[in-house]
Amino acid sequence: MNAHLLLTVRLHDGRFHGVHEWPPSPARVFQALVAGCARGSSLPDSALRALGHLELLDPPLIAAPRFTLGQEYDSFVPNNDADALGGDLSKLPEIRTRKTIRPRLLERDPTFLYAWNLPDVAAAPVDELVQASHQLFQLGRGVDLAWAHAEVVSPEQLATRIEGCTGELFRPCAGEISTTLGCPARGSLQSLVLRFQATLTRLAPSGAGTTWFAQPPKPHFTQVVYGAGPARLLYELRTPNGEDLQVWPLWKVAALVERLRDGAAAKLSAALPALGEVVERSVVGRKGDGVTPAQDDRVRLWPLPSIGHAHADQGIRRIAITVPTGAGLSVGDVHWAFSALEPCDPASGEVDPIVLTPAAERSMLDHYLEPSRCWRSVTPLALPELAKRRRIEPARKREESKGATERAAEEQRARLAVMNALRHAGVLERPMRIDVQREPFDRKGTRAERFASGPRFPKERLWHVRLRFGTAIEGPLALGDGRFLGLGIMAPVPEAPGAYSLWIERGLESNADPVGVARALRRAVMARVQAAMGREELPSFFSGHGDDGAAPQATEHPHVVFQSELPHRLLVFTPETAATTSRRSPRRFRELLDAALAQVRELRAGRAGLLELSARAIDAEEDPLFSQATRWESVTPYTVNRHRKVGSPSDALTLDVLAECARLGLPKPTVAVGTVSARSGNGLTGELTLEFPRAVCGPLIMGRTRHLGGGLFRPVHGRPQP
Repeated sequence: MNAHLLLTVRLHDGRFHGVHEWPPSPARVFQALVAGCARGSSLPDSALRALGHLELLDPPLIAAPRFTLGQEYDSFVPNNDADALGGDLSKLPEIRTRKTIRPRLLERDPTFLYAWNLPDVAAAPVDELVQASHQLFQLGRGVDLAWAHAEVVSPEQLATRIEGCTGELFRPCAGEISTTLGCPARGSLQSLVLRFQATLTRLAPSGAGTTWFAQPPKPHFTQVVYGAGPARLLYELRTPNGEDLQVWPLWKVAALVERLRDGAAAKLSAALPALGEVVERSVVGRKGDGVTPAQDDRVRLWPLPSIGHAHADQGIRRIAITVPTGAGLSVGDVHWAFSALEPCDPASGEVDPIVLTPAAERSMLDHYLEPSRCWRSVTPLALPELAKRRRIEPARKREESKGATERAAEEQRARLAVMNALRHAGVLERPMRIDVQREPFDRKGTRAERFASGPRFPKERLWHVRLRFGTAIEGPLALGDGRFLGLGIMAPVPEAPGAYSLWIERGLESNADPVGVARALRRAVMARVQAAMGREELPSFFSGHGDDGAAPQATEHPHVVFQSELPHRLLVFTPETAATTSRRSPRRFRELLDAALAQVRELRAGRAGLLELSARAIDAEEDPLFSQATRWESVTPYTVNRHRKVGSPSDALTLDVLAECARLGLPKPTVAVGTVSARSGNGLTGELTLEFPRAVCGPLIMGRTRHLGGGLFRPVHGRPQP
């Protein structure tokens, strides 16, 4: 029976002070087990059997938590040179040496997993291994107290434990992010015993009255290359002379992947005839008996449409190839198969004027690897038969048109199919929101119907999808039945940093006051933050008030901006995003704000109603509030900071907004004043249109009520109306 020895090591504190390596190497764990099992100067027989068997196993798989580097500090300790003091230990401070310490701060659960493959469970001293694991008491330096537990698990149980980890997975192979770690090998235990014995006798007197020093022998460990994830290769589509990039049409992505896949498989089968079945299984994706192989062991081709800029055309110029550890093929063989490959049309035999060339620049690949909470499809997802739309005969569009009920039912079936597609792709995080449609979500995208290719991927089964998760999901991400042929490629939505949007699903009353709704959201967020902080005083970052309770002053106390773009959504901005300060908000405050907004699903806004809200990412490339424009108009009324008693109310508004633009470093605009109103206690307000001499970037929020729902502007593109 195939099984695994799983060692779980938990640190007492969420800190790790070990140096020179990450994650903690199997050699470090092995030494920690030896130190824990030792009794004086000897090891019990049970420990010798357990550790002797452990050193013969293949290098383990490692799951480590994510970390951030903590504050660096210096510690001055006595150097190991007391002989130079002539026996006067009072002079120890004279030989102190500096030791720089910078711990790793582990995120979430400070737990490490080490999984060794057990080829023969019956022959393994399982009880002794479990007993040895219970003796471990530290991992890293002396301050890194820890405890451990060993157990034998099945492959299914190991997969479940790995899926529950929130950190990184390191495999003993050359991956995209590679590191070399020491691992126990035959003779490691004996080398540690000899080193301990030699340490006890490293100082020996000589006949001439001097003392000889003998360096203890180094422990014996083998160095193994570990990769964080599978190996990833990147290629470019170039002309045969290799000078210019070639662009493959986005809607023909499946044809390109098939040609490259089949061409590489043919090269490998011809060069390595003994591995023909492996090539058929890992590259083409089928076995000789017709059974589909495990998806995690297949070589994956990732066409990379050009994204990352507002004017990117989404043409395919690059191909990324993922080689998993279980593919049965070396990374070098796969690289050779795809290098200089020319795709060939299987029907006509015509060779395309394209050569696959290794790429040196990886910025486009980085776009698809970026973690994000919001993802949208670049190529549509091919969903199962259950999620297909009813086909309408083109000549009978009016007679066979669909009603709202039928369309809603089709979209609901598609959403359920997307949930299954996420599970099949190994994404365990449940999305907060799923949007499905035929039209692309990007302005440069292509409709889903264009990707249809024969009976395998009919247009009725193709859907563009946008996903919103509660936590960031790492890429690359491909979903649906066509994910091995370039369909279902997902791109992360570049969220505006420090900006949040809560869309109003229902419950908003007509003629709702935007300032009143923003104030209600502010109260709700402050209450949730205060509940999370307990007895601590609420920082001015959330309230805007100083320690003395003075009125909000953005320059003295930069604080969160609450806005409402009724009737669609509510907005929250951190101070640096709203341009009230250039300093980055403290990380702890941003985490508290994230947690508070994640809990807001309903908002009691008084006369404005009981609002049902849903969180959505703000796409910094697509959201108009973050665009650049020369003309901006009021979304919510602008309130003067100071009522200057000069001329008419329009003149007072104009002078105040000009002063506000100067304070924010904006160019001097031409101001057109619309509706003006004044109420006791509210000050002078008005709707404005600003025309700047050059384009300015949003969001544009100004005025005395800019933190409480007022003074929000939207860009106006095109020529002004006469």
